[in-house]
Amino acid sequence: MRFIQFLKYEKPYIVLIVFIFCMVSAVFYTDPNMTWSWNTFLYAGALTLFVLIIFFLYRYQQSLRAIRARGDEDHENLSLEAASLQHLFEEKEREHIRSLNQIHEKQNEYYDFIVSWFHEIKTPISVLRLMQQTEIDAKIFHDEVSRIEHYVDQALYYAKLDNFNQDYDIKNCDLDQLVKEVIKTHSKTFISKKIRLRLQIEPTTIQSDPKWLQFILNQLISNCLKYTQEEGEIKIETGSDLKEKQLIIRDNGIGIEKTDLPRIFNRGFTGSNGRTYTKSTGMGLYLAQQLSNKLGHYITCTSETGLYTEFAMHFPKNVDPYFNMQKNAMRP
Repeated sequence: MRFIQFLKYEKPYIVLIVFIFCMVSAVFYTDPNMTWSWNTFLYAGALTLFVLIIFFLYRYQQSLRAIRARGDEDHENLSLEAASLQHLFEEKEREHIRSLNQIHEKQNEYYDFIVSWFHEIKTPISVLRLMQQTEIDAKIFHDEVSRIEHYVDQALYYAKLDNFNQDYDIKNCDLDQLVKEVIKTHSKTFISKKIRLRLQIEPTTIQSDPKWLQFILNQLISNCLKYTQEEGEIKIETGSDLKEKQLIIRDNGIGIEKTDLPRIFNRGFTGSNGRTYTKSTGMGLYLAQQLSNKLGHYITCTSETGLYTEFAMHFPKNVDPYFNMQKNAMRP
């Protein structure tokens, strides 16, 4: 440890001693009952400087002995300021390690999803290749192409999840229109499985990003269609109370087991239904909940095995005043 570096840590003591010396000198200089002598002042200053140097040399030697005794120069404790600085460095290092661990965890999650995604998308591609060699069934062809589109959408939105703040546009959305558009994309599945649709939605305006919200609705309705048997029923309705607006999607399908229900929004969780009835990546509901939270919404689910599954999307009822101020500021 260099002596100059040591003095930087001892700067508060130096400033304090110089300040006291100047104050005492000022008192003597301004006191009319005392005779001021520059020789005496310079002598006192030199004596003070000498004592100060001896004092800090002693502290410096003591610090070096302490460092050698510990045998670890990285944990020296020259003063309270040095200890605080060392603590700050250690905390920054821990934060850096935590950040690296989070990045590593994200990379592992992404790798796991990509492996699962490639595994799932191989199935519809194989079916399409087989259909090239046989008589083409239009329904099967449509279903397999829809599966590919669904998996591709999941991969794209999962890749954008961490950069969400760079690709969203919050605006007033007609929730009823978005629901109808999503239903239209699944019309062939409704018809082929003979699933009845009970649509009880009122004109409802919410604040959201229509593109991301449409993807979320698509995941929820796809999930209901997947686990609702032929000639089943899906009911979609809107509602509201004093605090929020709601969109409720309910099917009378196979339901979700109670042990699985708390985990259905976890990343990669497929549950007994995903393993028994149909192959699943376990990413659809996870992405739907994550994107909902980023948009200021959230999803809840209730279910009873063999009877029903009900998803509810919750939207804030009050209009955001900051949003309106921004919209008004953008008007010419």
